[in-house]
Amino acid sequence: MAKDNKKLVQSITSREEDFAQWYTDVVREAELCDYSSVKGCLNYLPNGYAIWENIQADLDKRFKETGVENVYLPMLIPENLLQKEADHVEGFAPEVAWVTHGGMERLQERLCIRPTSETLFCELWSRTVQSYRDLPKVWNQWNSVLRWEKTTRPFLRSREFLWQEGHTIHATYEEAEERTLMMWKVYRDFISESLAIPFVAGRKTESEKFAGAQDTYTVEALMHDGKALQAATSHFFGNGFPDAYDIKYLDKNNELHSVYETSWGLSTRIIGAIIMVHGDDSGLVLPPRIAPKQVRVIPVAQHKEGVLDRSEELLAAIRAEGLRADIDESEKSPGWKFSEQEMLGIPVRVELGPKDIENGQAVLVRRDTREKTVVSIDDVPAVLKELLETVQQDMYDRAKAFLDSHIDEAQTMDEMKAKFTDNRGFIKAMWCGDESCEEMIKTETGGAGSRCLIEDEEPISDRCVCCGKPAKYKVFWGKAY
Repeated sequence: MAKDNKKLVQSITSREEDFAQWYTDVVREAELCDYSSVKGCLNYLPNGYAIWENIQADLDKRFKETGVENVYLPMLIPENLLQKEADHVEGFAPEVAWVTHGGMERLQERLCIRPTSETLFCELWSRTVQSYRDLPKVWNQWNSVLRWEKTTRPFLRSREFLWQEGHTIHATYEEAEERTLMMWKVYRDFISESLAIPFVAGRKTESEKFAGAQDTYTVEALMHDGKALQAATSHFFGNGFPDAYDIKYLDKNNELHSVYETSWGLSTRIIGAIIMVHGDDSGLVLPPRIAPKQVRVIPVAQHKEGVLDRSEELLAAIRAEGLRADIDESEKSPGWKFSEQEMLGIPVRVELGPKDIENGQAVLVRRDTREKTVVSIDDVPAVLKELLETVQQDMYDRAKAFLDSHIDEAQTMDEMKAKFTDNRGFIKAMWCGDESCEEMIKTETGGAGSRCLIEDEEPISDRCVCCGKPAKYKVFWGKAY
């Protein structure tokens, strides 16, 4: 057992020794991305981009099942367009990058490199939406955006990042609100079912919602170091943006009305969440449903007659079952091959050597637990399908147990400060709704902000944890990336 569980990857710092360095080591050794010559702009390498492609394919399918259509709008926004929605401009002003020259000539008007695309969609709809027959518009685009972040970390916070941004407009408040909540549920289902990541979820406070939004709904995952990560958000804009851009439609009675807007997004930051929720001291641990390769066949003593041929036959049988699989036919030692498979997070490896072939068997090894199972060669494909589903569920269950064990409650400020000093994770506490108390809690706890409101549980008390005044809200508080 000790041999099975020993750390094969020696180039990765232990999580408990230095979590930040562990994260950097995993990103580097698994070859997920590399730094470019511009700070905060990443080169997405094949291993990292393949994860994003699977995320994109899964999520895009879920979107389209709800009636979403994909579009693509330009990356440049004229400054006059950006200025039309004051709260939005103020929220993004520090992060905006500007194009000031075209070739050698200074532009008459600066162009913003999109930090998000509300203005682009609204400008288009202001020219093309006229009648109730033109509604709703339920659009999404897969693209990159640029936000001039001062502090950057791979996937978690970069200047240019990949994401999807959904933008919709509707004839009624109720339709738009329904779409906002629908997409919030799509994210929750995807993150739990495909990524095996549990979370807390709810509405953001006024100070934490998206700039220009009426309501923001969030999904907050807990990383292994006890910090929260905002995994996805869905925003209800009301008619603030549409009115600023004069988007109106004529109803059946030829009367003019405002439209109501939503926006929702998930970015490559979710790859950072996958790393920090599931990874271990040997590298990545990828959920089977999102892993680029679900199975790796590793021939042992492949120089011996028949080993490679039988391994390739087994690979073909595995692929015939619809599983994503490859084979490591390099001349490196089996130990090195096992090490790489672990570092890359491939959920299951299949070991096949001369003695295995002689006995008509293969050895299946789970990445998440390193548990070994001896299986008849003929049964390998069918057993793998079942095993991968078991791995997926077990990964979720372990992460859920970790999340549940890192949620606590506090009724006083002293209790809250002590628990944030001693523990990692979320703390539930009551709040009066005053932003000064919200800011005070963050200051006194060393950075624990409001992650989301809790609207489906009984109050802990009737008093604000900070000021002692009557409480209006129950809140998840936590330190975050």
